[in-house]
Amino acid sequence: MLPRSLFLIFCLFCLWGGICIPQYTPHTIIPVYTYRVVHTYPHDPSAFTQGLVYEKADTLIEGTGLYGQSTLRRINLRTGTILDIHPLPPPYFGEGVTLYKDTIIQVTYKEHTAFVYDKETFEQIGTFTYDTEGWGVTFDGTSIIMSDGSATLYFFDPCTFEKVKTLSVYDDNGPVTLLNELEFIKGEIYANIWLTDRIACISPHSGAVIAWIDLEGLLPEPFQETADVLNGIAYDAQKNRLFVTGKFWPYLYEIELVPPDSVGSPPDSPRTLIEFII
Repeated sequence: MLPRSLFLIFCLFCLWGGICIPQYTPHTIIPVYTYRVVHTYPHDPSAFTQGLVYEKADTLIEGTGLYGQSTLRRINLRTGTILDIHPLPPPYFGEGVTLYKDTIIQVTYKEHTAFVYDKETFEQIGTFTYDTEGWGVTFDGTSIIMSDGSATLYFFDPCTFEKVKTLSVYDDNGPVTLLNELEFIKGEIYANIWLTDRIACISPHSGAVIAWIDLEGLLPEPFQETADVLNGIAYDAQKNRLFVTGKFWPYLYEIELVPPDSVGSPPDSPRTLIEFII
């Protein structure tokens, strides 16, 4: 047994970084945020939404899926009107979309191909390939980040499209799978979790889920029989607006995040986007 003085020194050494202490402990509580609807906008109920990103001046870029029905489209936020549309060739199942400089990148499901378009004209100006399925995609200012439905995120160089690293996503119960549509928001990766009403807020450095957003009940019950799952996250950085929708949803929502009750909340931690949005 160590002398008390040595034991105390050892404890301080651990706490100050001499030994890596796991981020999650049996007492860890990952906060779960709910929502308040700020605005409800019309959305094409025939759109099998696979990707969504805010462009500018109340327009969004949307990617839709299904073989023979996949499109890239520019939509008016307030009216839901389709301003521009580009159909994908029938062999391709469209998935997530993101913006990079003056281009739009759209990944595909099982075709191992991403399309690169001119942002203004929707003219296809290039492609790149990847080894996995393509589900969601976003850009963090440095890398293109893609999901494939697993618990892994893939980072690509936006100039060469070479894969530069992977990131495993986890929470206090282990790997978080079924990562779907992605959005990078003030330093965090937001990910729809397929087949659920939840969004994971992920650290791009560790892969840890920092917080959950529970959107249960967002779509009114009368529409749930004909609609599919929640999918689609967009963020207007200039006005600090968060938008969500789903596959075959007749509405697109601007939401405000509501923090969990203070009772049982974890200790204060460095500020994250969640704290800025509410």
